Amino acid sequence: MSPILLENIATLDRVLEAHAAELGDDLVAYRNHAYRVANLCVALGAGDPATVEKIAIAAAFHDLGIWTARTFDYLAPSMELACAHLDCASHGDWRKGVAGMIREHHKIRRYHGEESPLVEPFRQADWIDVSRGLLSFGLPRTRLRAIFARWPNAGFHRRLVQLTLREARRHPLRPLPVLKW
Repeated sequence: MSPILLENIATLDRVLEAHAAELGDDLVAYRNHAYRVANLCVALGAGDPATVEKIAIAAAFHDLGIWTARTFDYLAPSMELACAHLDCASHGDWRKGVAGMIREHHKIRRYHGEESPLVEPFRQADWIDVSRGLLSFGLPRTRLRAIFARWPNAGFHRRLVQLTLREARRHPLRPLPVLKW
C-alpha cells in the first residue's frame, strides 16, 4: 500500500499564491519544499484536521521571510507574516504553536518546550527535507522516496546554497543567523 500524501493543501496554496510576486522564480521550488515539509510532518505523526491546518500554515510561512523581507535572518519576519495571517483567519489562538514551529524549525537539538507536540515533528520534517533524507527520524525510506518524488527539488537546495554563500560574504562571522542549538 502506498503512503497517503496531502496533495492539495488549500491554505498553503493560497498563502504562496498571495506571495507569488515576491517568490518570483523560486515559487515552485519553495512550494515543493513547503509541501514536502508538511507531508513529512504529518508522516511523523500529526494528523487531525486542525493540526494539519496548523502545519500547513507553518509550512507556507516558515522560510517566506527570505523573500518578503529580503533577509537571511528571516525567522521573525516569517513569524510576523504567519501571525498576521492567523489573526485575519480568526485563528489567533494558534499563534503560539505556529510561531513556535517557525521559530524552532532550524534548531539543531531536539525541542523540549511547551509546544513540542507540534514544534518537534515540524523541526524534524524540515531537517529531513534540508538533508534530502539523510536524516530520516525513523520514517521509512519508501515514504521519503514517495514524498520527494511527488514534490521534486526544483532547485530549492541550490537556491539555499546560493543564499548561504551570499550571506557568508556579507556576514562572515555569522553566516547562518537562523541556526539554533
